Amino acid sequence: MKMVVLEPLGVSEEKLRALAKEALGPGGELVCFDSRADTPEEMVRRCEGAEVVALANQPLPAVVVEQCPALRLLTVAFTGVDHIPLETCRKNGVTVCNCAGYSTAAVADLVFGMVISLYRRLAACDAAVRAGGTREGLVGFELEGKTFGVVGAGAIGRRVAAIAEAFGCRVLASSRTPRPETGLSYVPLPELLRESDIVSLHVPLSDATRGMIGREELALMKSSALLINTARGPVVDSEALAGALRRGAIAGAGVDVFETEPPIPTDHPLFGAPNLIAAPHVAFATAEALEKRAVIAFENVRRWREGAPQNLAGLH
Repeated sequence: MKMVVLEPLGVSEEKLRALAKEALGPGGELVCFDSRADTPEEMVRRCEGAEVVALANQPLPAVVVEQCPALRLLTVAFTGVDHIPLETCRKNGVTVCNCAGYSTAAVADLVFGMVISLYRRLAACDAAVRAGGTREGLVGFELEGKTFGVVGAGAIGRRVAAIAEAFGCRVLASSRTPRPETGLSYVPLPELLRESDIVSLHVPLSDATRGMIGREELALMKSSALLINTARGPVVDSEALAGALRRGAIAGAGVDVFETEPPIPTDHPLFGAPNLIAAPHVAFATAEALEKRAVIAFENVRRWREGAPQNLAGLH
């Protein structure tokens, strides 16, 4: 069985080969690439003859699936699969599995890094002290006593909710599938937006969530509120968010995801907005998380090879 790792997964090739021994079984062949392919044609060339292909968040054109007849499994070293041509995979008999759960702690950590950076004005504090300044004008805010709204109550949303409670926040949650057993207080999205001091987004990208936070939704938020997006860029209307920040309709935002993967064009509307912390899609990117996802990605291969029940985009 031949397996191709189509792009770097953030762990050593030595680690990948150790994982592949059990995943592929006797006689298995692993080919690893240390850079991304620049074109679909290069992707097809790399994947030639492979039954299994692993990739992270590089978009996979449908033509690659169509022109790789040996392909039977895509093990996606990522949580979301909106960059994968799922319908083409179905038509061509290719199973898709993801790595749910690997980045739960990492993403939640970054959410609070952004919140605290905005509340305590850490960038301005750093600039002030380097310029010989003082704390004048740098009084911040505490998390304790704030209402923290979590939009999307999956594993990451629940982790964020638990941390917010530990900080002494009142937590509200909004979800398409509320689960009372989680102990969260579920409310409709408009109510969550109106009442929350901090709103953190944790929904997948779908037709239902694309543009779910736009001008009308931002208008419901408090002028003192923060919006944090570590989910998917298109969940938020960037133009509307930039306008809300410029008008002072909300107090600040932390954005780790955009409409496209970095590098983001320097004329992106959010970059001219005040009180914004931007990150280049790093929420998932910790040493611990990258190792976890490699383990899950290869475990998915082993389970598939051994005939485990398979659901598209969800062995894990």
